[in-house]
Amino acid sequence: MPPRILDGEAVARAIRQEVASDVARQLAHGRPRPKLAVILAGADPASEIYVRNKIKACGEAGIESELVRIEGARDGGRTLKAVQDLNRRDDVDGILVQLPLPQDADRMAILHSLDPAKDVDGLHPENVGRMVEGADGLRPCTPSGVMELLRRSDIAIEGARAVVLGRSDIVGKPMAILLLHASATVTICHSRTRDLAETTRRADILVAALGKPGFVTEEHLRPGAAVVDVGIHRVTDLRQAEDLFGAGSKQVETVRRGGAALVGDVHPRRVAAVAGALSPVPGGVGPLTIACLLQNTVKAARRRRGGPEE
Repeated sequence: MPPRILDGEAVARAIRQEVASDVARQLAHGRPRPKLAVILAGADPASEIYVRNKIKACGEAGIESELVRIEGARDGGRTLKAVQDLNRRDDVDGILVQLPLPQDADRMAILHSLDPAKDVDGLHPENVGRMVEGADGLRPCTPSGVMELLRRSDIAIEGARAVVLGRSDIVGKPMAILLLHASATVTICHSRTRDLAETTRRADILVAALGKPGFVTEEHLRPGAAVVDVGIHRVTDLRQAEDLFGAGSKQVETVRRGGAALVGDVHPRRVAAVAGALSPVPGGVGPLTIACLLQNTVKAARRRRGGPEE
């Protein structure tokens, strides 16, 4: 029996509609339109696409946006200065620093320089601390999106055994904390975890965020588990595509014609035979990351300026 698909597109659409209604409510009460500033440093092609999608989503939700470009291969302290300038601007409610940054940029200094009240990615130490203690604050967008997907798909979290594959500051660690606050019993696994499959097979919920295409297979799963795939990778090798998707799949045909197929950290063909629920790639977590960015921007605006609650 095929797994139930956890439709991130549908959940993200619902969230974006809620955000648009919230923006309209703020404007009706005489509040300024929420505004997000996005800093794009360097020339990473994937970042260009991500930023374009985020700005488009802002417009559709009624949020004003501003793109701050830092041109060139070297940063030279310009991103830090841009953050400091945006911190001082009263018309800007949220600041997003698109990662990755140029190699010479001091990533931690830049993220720590953000005004916590405008940190819509939830990466400033103050926001991380508030998340750990369970206080209200701005949460990292991708883990928040995963929680929205689980809750709105009626996946039972309370009391569930959850395993998070990956320990990054952006996804793995905050993901584990949010699941813990939702009363799941949480295990974090990483590259040095011994007997990895033995640990993951105990999970009712498995969140894969380790950055390895097609890594999770049926040997990692308890039959019926809910699997959320956070990864996204381009596949251009025909043999790899046939292994991941099956010889007659549309993805293989795309690769055969010289294109690229997208896959996550989960092996879609092998996991589909075991999982009870599965988020697809694309169409799973990706749209939710942007939707939760919009949520955070409106929340930041409301907290800075006052106004009606959601």
